[in-house]
Amino acid sequence: MFLEFFIAFRYLLAKRKQIFISLITIISIAGVAVGVAALIVVMSVMSGFETELKSRILGNNAHIVVMRYGGAISDYKKVMERVQKVPGVRLTAPFVLNQVMIAHGRTVSGVVFRGIDPENDPLGKDVRSQITAGSFMKTAADTSLGSHDYPDIVLGSEVAKNLGVSVGGRVRIISPVGSPTPLGMVPRMKLFQVAGIFSSGMYEYDSSLVYVNLAAAQRLFGLDEKVSGISVQVGDVYGAGSVGKKIQQLLGYPFWARDWTDMNRNLFSALKLERVTMFVILMLIILVAAFNIVSTLFMVVMEKHKDIAILKTLGMPARRVMRIFVWEGMIVGVMGTLLGLGAGIGICELLKNYHFINLPSDIYYVTTLPVSLKPFYVFLICFMSLLISFLATIYPSYRASKMLPAEALRYE
Repeated sequence: MFLEFFIAFRYLLAKRKQIFISLITIISIAGVAVGVAALIVVMSVMSGFETELKSRILGNNAHIVVMRYGGAISDYKKVMERVQKVPGVRLTAPFVLNQVMIAHGRTVSGVVFRGIDPENDPLGKDVRSQITAGSFMKTAADTSLGSHDYPDIVLGSEVAKNLGVSVGGRVRIISPVGSPTPLGMVPRMKLFQVAGIFSSGMYEYDSSLVYVNLAAAQRLFGLDEKVSGISVQVGDVYGAGSVGKKIQQLLGYPFWARDWTDMNRNLFSALKLERVTMFVILMLIILVAAFNIVSTLFMVVMEKHKDIAILKTLGMPARRVMRIFVWEGMIVGVMGTLLGLGAGIGICELLKNYHFINLPSDIYYVTTLPVSLKPFYVFLICFMSLLISFLATIYPSYRASKMLPAEALRYE
């Protein structure tokens, strides 16, 4: 193996009359390097976007949601105790969820009204970290609808912008669940005071979500001691699907459980498809470099036909002649892969530490390119690069091994 490698390495060192072959070799190495570096950077940026998106989604959604077909859960405390015993479950918390109209002055908008327990619900901590103005709702505030004090409400930044309300202002919540009166069903209305404004970075959430205290939501919708559902936090967010199935099997009908990946399946499927498409497209750069490797080896075989004939005359088997040119192509592939690996990791580190590429905040939910360098993708890219380089060497090497010494030396 050392002899074949030595000869292959010597063939790569161009003599004066082989400058053209050496130039194509350099282009081949550069092509492989550019392809590998581009793939590493693009896959890392896309992984960073996906990671950032998942963190934003989990910041406003439970890992698993347990609800009941046909309406609210009346004995939710017993259900929470049963769910808490499922392996993998860390915390459980009740919530009230409904769609309401929110009004300030003459401006009215439809929003998702979510009542949570600020002290025990994990979402409370996440929303608290997203507060951009004011503060989170007070847990000890009087939340009865008959009180002279107005219950606190936390608005999404886009909701507050659309309504033209700021911290300390008051908004009216109009519930679709009405109260029976002699004149028929009358929608329930209640004044809330804006305690804070949050910004998750996701327009879908910032423009449609408002948070209030659980007790205030129960009283507004006339639920008494009932809740809309139970939010579940698990230890491994990526194992939420299996935990959700266990909860579903434990509770059975009329309960149902859905995890966060299932609720955002279309979004993650689109991201996965985009990542695979970009991988295939950028792999074409390495394929082009592989064709350069093929052409380089063919020219080297034509240039070294006398050397091949002499080696075979001296008794070198065809398979060892083939190894010479396989090694030559692999040296090109390995050098290009290593250069691309170093360049790709270096660019990713620059993007991660210096943030010199800014994104418009009104279009994207991040202001700089997020980068997540995953070892699996780096290994896969390097492996595919080396595999393509190896496959590119097979046919030229095979042709060289089948060369007949008599034919090669006939006119010498």
